[in-house]
Amino acid sequence: MKKWNYENEQYTKLPAELKHLPLFTRHFDFTSWVFRCLWGFLMKQVIFRFYVRIKTHGSFKEIYKKHPRLLIISNHTSHIDTTVITAAIPFKYWLDLYIGAAKDYWFSNTLFTFFSKHCLGAIPIDRKEKSSESIKLIIRLLKALDRIWMIIYPEGTRSQDGYIKEFKRGISIFSKKTETPILFLYMEGSSRLMPKGSFPKAGTIELYIGPVQPPADIDEISSNYKKWVKTINPKAFKEDNKPYSAE
Repeated sequence: MKKWNYENEQYTKLPAELKHLPLFTRHFDFTSWVFRCLWGFLMKQVIFRFYVRIKTHGSFKEIYKKHPRLLIISNHTSHIDTTVITAAIPFKYWLDLYIGAAKDYWFSNTLFTFFSKHCLGAIPIDRKEKSSESIKLIIRLLKALDRIWMIIYPEGTRSQDGYIKEFKRGISIFSKKTETPILFLYMEGSSRLMPKGSFPKAGTIELYIGPVQPPADIDEISSNYKKWVKTINPKAFKEDNKPYSAE
C-alpha cells in the first residue's frame, strides 16, 4: 500500500476536525484507537456499569453480520444519547462506528474537538453556514468505506419537550444516494437522567433495537419509524394529544 504523504497541500489545508477521518488519514490511526480504548473502558466498565445502566432490548450481533454499512437513527432528547448508543454497541465494532455531530457544539473548542475526534470518531456536521459540505462528506464516507455504522439524529437537534419531532430530509438523502439501509433505535430515560444543562444522574436508560429500513423517501422512513416506536410508547408523539410519559 502506498504511503500517504501528510505534507501534501490537500491534507495540510484540511480543517483540524477532519484529519482523523479515514478518507484523509489513509492509515490506522493509533492515537485515536488508544484514546477510544480508554474511553470505551471508562464508559462500559465504570460509567454504564455502576452509575447509569443501559437496558438493551435486542442485539446488534446479527445486524452487524448482515449489514456492514448502516445508518443508525434514534430519537434525541439529551447529550447523553450518543454515549448510550455507543456504549450499547460491542466495542469490537467501534472501528467501524462514526457519529454525525453538530460542529457548533462538539467541535466548539479544543477539548471538545479532541474528545469528539479521538473518543467518539465524530464527523462534524455544520448546521449553519456549510451544510452542503457536511452532506457531501457523509455521502463520500458512506460510499468509500466497506464497513461503516453511522449514527445520525434525523430530528436535527435535541427535543426540548421529549416528543419526537419531524424528521429532516438528510437521512433519506444519505440512504438513497449511497444505498445504505437504516437501523431504527429508540431510547427512554435519557432526558430524565441528563436534562439540558445538567450532569448525568444515576438511573436506567432503556434502548430498543428495531427493524432495518431499506433506503426510501423521508415520508416512508418517518412513517415506518413512527409505527414501530408506537408499539413501544404510544405517547412518544405530540400529535397524539396526550401527556408525555416516556420517562
